[in-house]
Amino acid sequence: MHESNAVKRPEGRAIDALYRISTLSGKSLNSVRALEEILDEVMQVFSANSASISLLNENSDTLLIEVQRGLPDKSRGFQLPVGVGITGWVAAHGQPLLCPDVSREEKYFQLDERVRAEMAAPLTEGGRTVGALNVDSCTVGSFDEEDLRLLVLIANEASRVLENMWMIQQLRKKADQLQSLVLLSQDISGTRKFDEVLNTICREGLLLLGCRLSAFFLYDEKSDLLHLQCLQDTQGPRDYQEQLKPGDSLLGSALRGHRQVQTRDLLRTEEHHFIDLIRSESLQSMLVTPVIFEDVPIGIITHYIDRPHRFHDDERMIARALADLGAIAIENARLYGRVFASEESMRKSERLTTLGTLAAEIAHEIRNPLMVVRLLFDSLRLEGVEDENKSKDLSVIREKLNHLEQIAGRILEFGKSRESFRKAVKLREILEDAAVLVRLKLEQSRINLSWDKLSGDELVFVDKGQIQQVLLNLMLNAVEVMPDGGDLSIGTELKDGRANIYVKDQGGGIPENLRDRIFESFLTGRKDGTGLGLTISKRIMRAHDGDLELVESGNGGTTFCISLPLTA
Repeated sequence: MHESNAVKRPEGRAIDALYRISTLSGKSLNSVRALEEILDEVMQVFSANSASISLLNENSDTLLIEVQRGLPDKSRGFQLPVGVGITGWVAAHGQPLLCPDVSREEKYFQLDERVRAEMAAPLTEGGRTVGALNVDSCTVGSFDEEDLRLLVLIANEASRVLENMWMIQQLRKKADQLQSLVLLSQDISGTRKFDEVLNTICREGLLLLGCRLSAFFLYDEKSDLLHLQCLQDTQGPRDYQEQLKPGDSLLGSALRGHRQVQTRDLLRTEEHHFIDLIRSESLQSMLVTPVIFEDVPIGIITHYIDRPHRFHDDERMIARALADLGAIAIENARLYGRVFASEESMRKSERLTTLGTLAAEIAHEIRNPLMVVRLLFDSLRLEGVEDENKSKDLSVIREKLNHLEQIAGRILEFGKSRESFRKAVKLREILEDAAVLVRLKLEQSRINLSWDKLSGDELVFVDKGQIQQVLLNLMLNAVEVMPDGGDLSIGTELKDGRANIYVKDQGGGIPENLRDRIFESFLTGRKDGTGLGLTISKRIMRAHDGDLELVESGNGGTTFCISLPLTA
């Protein structure tokens, strides 16, 4: 028998086949096409009637026929449990097996009634068995030990080729995933809207992990509830309402344990979320990843697949990367919202301060002529008027003059009430807090802030909020004059018992015809400006025994100086 095989299959043909198989790794082939070419070589070397390559499906512990030659059509995609049949035994034990007569082999599993002889060799990757190469003949005794030895050589070479191809595919996939993560980080870093951040994270999770559904739950610590914020499938966002206690689900285990949790059988798991959705969509596998920022749980990301699937290390790593990016983006969005709220609050405070200042000025101006009117009225000595109606009118006029004087007095007293808010504050704290308040605004505007980080404990006796208002007004003005970004610097000088704070931008400068009048009320060079910011700021500084001055302005930028007395 062996001699006839040698006639049919010269040694040179086997060597040529090994060589051709070895060159496949250098070709631009997908894995299925490579498997098909390997089978074609095997069919020629052994003059086989049929052959197949089966690969292990780790999620279902079965062997799936990936490619075949000569087998019935029903064999395509056939799944064989590991350990069943000659192919299953080889995959389970990682050893080759020869069966010259299948009718005498208990391990044989019939897929094609024409097969009389069969042999199989394991396919390996990284030292573990991942499948089997199977060869069949319609003639009893067609294969011997020498054939099996040659099949093992071919299977080993095929394993090496496939391992290289799979490695290249994995590297390409990881490169694509890494590029997607980089682009995602750039995308969401510039996204300040909370809902857009969540939608982007869920959408990218679907693409990177190949999932059926992706969801984002936010955790509310006060109510101890997980609220569904975003649910997406491959078609886009879906409208769905869900909230649950963390302790009622695997989701809570991931949240409280700060660890990933997965399951391969949602239908048998006692889950209390998406109950109807899991059944209607036939969802079977789930990966839960906690979203944590500085050890504080923000929420969780969940990914669902409609088949049994074990999420491997790379997939879990991608999910963790999404969660980390999501945590940073969500925190940035929240901070950005708070900054805008603070800025709006400060703008409102500025408007109120302006109204108070203007009211005080008006009250002061009114009180003087009002006093003249009152004195002139009293000098007329009209108390003895006999006409009763005129007497009543005069009484009303006197009462209203008194009322107007009281109103003016109250307004003027209210304008002085801010002095009660003054206290000794570290100059360093004022600068640090102001830098924090505008940090995100400056980042968004691509402006670099550099400032003297004072190490001493120099004190100033001030209303901290008003001094910060002055600083913020100058810094926000600098943002407006640098639309393309630039550098903003804050320098300090301690001299002769005073603290001088210099704020310098790189804008185009103040028009020369406005420089001498910039502290006048309602004077502005911007269409959307009120012309009150510098006016109010200068009044605030003078009320603190300090001053606000323009040091210089030109094409290279503008520098203002805030001056305050130090407190011993």
